[in-house]
Amino acid sequence: MKIALIGYGKMGKMIEQIALSRGHEIVSIIDIDNPQDFNSPAFASADVAIEFTAPQAAYGNYLKAWEKGVKIVSGSTGWMKEHGDEVRKACTEEGKTLFWASNFSIGVAIFSAVNKYLAKIMNQFPQYDVEMEETHHIHKLDHPSGTAITLAEQIVENIDRKEAWKEDTTDKKYLRVDHIRRGEVPGIHTIRYDSEADIITITHDAHSRQGFALGAVLAAEYTKDHQGLLTISDMFSF
Repeated sequence: MKIALIGYGKMGKMIEQIALSRGHEIVSIIDIDNPQDFNSPAFASADVAIEFTAPQAAYGNYLKAWEKGVKIVSGSTGWMKEHGDEVRKACTEEGKTLFWASNFSIGVAIFSAVNKYLAKIMNQFPQYDVEMEETHHIHKLDHPSGTAITLAEQIVENIDRKEAWKEDTTDKKYLRVDHIRRGEVPGIHTIRYDSEADIITITHDAHSRQGFALGAVLAAEYTKDHQGLLTISDMFSF
């Protein structure tokens, strides 16, 4: 498979290594110093572009890739509030393809399935209050993380006593989501159900970005043969 990389930071370089180790070809690498390469024949030859950039750049990158007929796998977060409707329309009505995930880690996909199932169970036990905390490296600009938002939305969807999620709240009708930024932490997500009697805690703690990078390459392999707006739940059936 021919892969283009959009964004060549730590994640981009790790994705490159894993893609090459799985027998794929990197035909184009686009970073902040060569955006003109979106117009190159090499980029247009890609089966899939894997995009990990800043929130403010992601949507524009999608448009440039789609213009060249290239499918996209993206892990960029922070763009959905402003451009979510446009992306959904492009993928459902205009024949474009985007595989988007807030987190491509296989472990997080499993953790997400556990989170959803646990929330359904805990809906029956109002004596447990629930809260979430996410910790990431100091370079992460958005908060809470895209993964935390996805997990929070699962909880709110399945627990009737929570109307929505919010940061820095003491109102029990909201799921409180806290964020911490320290060091070079790849990502820790913790969900706690606390009662007077006990506490139930589930945590996903990433050792490195390698799991994210492998998941992105697996998503690219899946996207090559599929169309539309794709997610982790399309690739894995739990």
